[in-house]
Amino acid sequence: MTGGARVEDYLALLKPRVMSLVVFTALVAMLVAPGGINPIVGLIAIACIAIGGGASGALNMWYDADIDAIMSRRTQNRPIPSGRATRGEALAFGIILSVFSVTLLGLATNWVAGGLLAFTIFFYVVIYTMWLKRSTPQNIVIGGAAGAFPPMVGWAAVTGTIGWESVVLFLIVFLWTPPHFWALALYKQGDYGAAGIPMMPNVAGEKSTKVQIFVYSVILAAAGMLPLLLGFAGWIYGAVAVVTGLSFVWLALRLLRAPDSITMRKTARTLFTYSLSYLFVLFLALLTDTIALRLGVI
Repeated sequence: MTGGARVEDYLALLKPRVMSLVVFTALVAMLVAPGGINPIVGLIAIACIAIGGGASGALNMWYDADIDAIMSRRTQNRPIPSGRATRGEALAFGIILSVFSVTLLGLATNWVAGGLLAFTIFFYVVIYTMWLKRSTPQNIVIGGAAGAFPPMVGWAAVTGTIGWESVVLFLIVFLWTPPHFWALALYKQGDYGAAGIPMMPNVAGEKSTKVQIFVYSVILAAAGMLPLLLGFAGWIYGAVAVVTGLSFVWLALRLLRAPDSITMRKTARTLFTYSLSYLFVLFLALLTDTIALRLGVI
């Protein structure tokens, strides 16, 4: 590797597309949390959460450079395997951004939010990337907590506490993670197999993975109704949660009943793509519901 990474290479290390969805969930949690937040402070807070998420991505690429080099054409084109950046550059970049984002968030809002962001980065890098990812097919189940913490961070940035509402939002993202990533693993299992990563389809087989995707999808659809049932969302959110949840279960059922490998891979890809929009639409519905309630529209 030659190093000398350019600006666009450092941006690629942040995994912006991967982190954008969880940053959005943090933003929604900030906007629906009671009490409100100064707009400038809010912008600083969401920037810190985004930077912290990017720092996690850079540290993930630093540690996973060896498997990225053999996993797929997509991962081989990342800055480190392609030789556009060194592991040392990625490590330094990730550490600097981690310290900066946590410190600034703590100073700008409160240290509950700062501490949660620090724990999120630690969990993703150490617990998931360094330990679980290469050791157990339950890697994405336990490790998925890292992607579920941002709503709690956003909520804490406004309130200074971990409210039960933010725990519910955490739970939704946590339960969404296994069917989302296992659907990806079903049609990308050759890539994971080449890298030696024990994803569920490679270890337990396709049939078991499809059953677990369906079970998690049913539980997720039920958990998606909790904001309505617990009283911090209204009928707009409820209607969206019903439709999107049933659609998720229906796609998971189609996957479960897929008669052959070709149909299975096509359906898995469809479910994976849908799961991306599911989380976005659900959280957008929660935000819309909250705004409508505060404006007295509903």
